[in-house]
Amino acid sequence: KKSEQELKDEEMELFTKYYMEWKGGKKSDNISYVNIPRFYYRLPAEDEVLLQKLREESRAVFLQRKSRELLDNEELQNLWFLLDKHQTSPMIGEEAMINYENFLKVGEKAGPKCKQFFTAKIFAKLLHNDPYGRISIMQFFNYVMRKG
Repeated sequence: KKSEQELKDEEMELFTKYYMEWKGGKKSDNISYVNIPRFYYRLPAEDEVLLQKLREESRAVFLQRKSRELLDNEELQNLWFLLDKHQTSPMIGEEAMINYENFLKVGEKAGPKCKQFFTAKIFAKLLHNDPYGRISIMQFFNYVMRKG
């Protein structure tokens, strides 16, 4: 049996060993942490004026780029006009529908900003038990308004 002092010494030794590995004093055998990219950068302090300005500028550039990707009112009106023009009959009550072939035609004519919305994946996501394999024009337009 070990004495109480020996147990405390052993515990302290293990604690020091693990603490040093965690702190980085002694490298661990497992180097997988080297491959993990850095994902957090601390916010600049008040006295780091240059870093604050850099952060503000990069944020402004990011927001400008995102803003240019958004559809403006004219582009949305044009999209609605094209969707309405290429609807596929028969209508379901008051609901205008469009099939995949016409959906792709509208995608070609709608312009580069709209191209991201005219994919098979989005069409399939909005497809709901239509016997003719069509989606609702209104549902698609609302999807574009929410995502765009």
